[in-house]
Amino acid sequence: MTGIELLSTFFLLAGAGFFFAGTVGLLRFPDVFSRLHALTKGDNVGLGLTVLGLALRADSPAVIGKLLLIWLLVLLAGATASHLIARSSLRRGIEPWRAP
Repeated sequence: MTGIELLSTFFLLAGAGFFFAGTVGLLRFPDVFSRLHALTKGDNVGLGLTVLGLALRADSPAVIGKLLLIWLLVLLAGATASHLIARSSLRRGIEPWRAP
């Protein structure tokens, strides 16, 4: 394995780790707001690392551009969806969790 392949594998595994951490946060955190934070943070960083790992193995700049465009669109969609869910939760009267 070359150095680029090792680095790519590292980024792909790190991305999978962030996806896993976001999923654990979704299942373990106490309220909708902290769950949203864990999920969007884990997904955004996880996808960024995955895109970076795949970009290192890409054959052409066009493929790298497509990967970056996908990541950008997912960032925008995730932020928008999280904002709408949090706003809807607040309007329904769901209070953020506070430590006892």
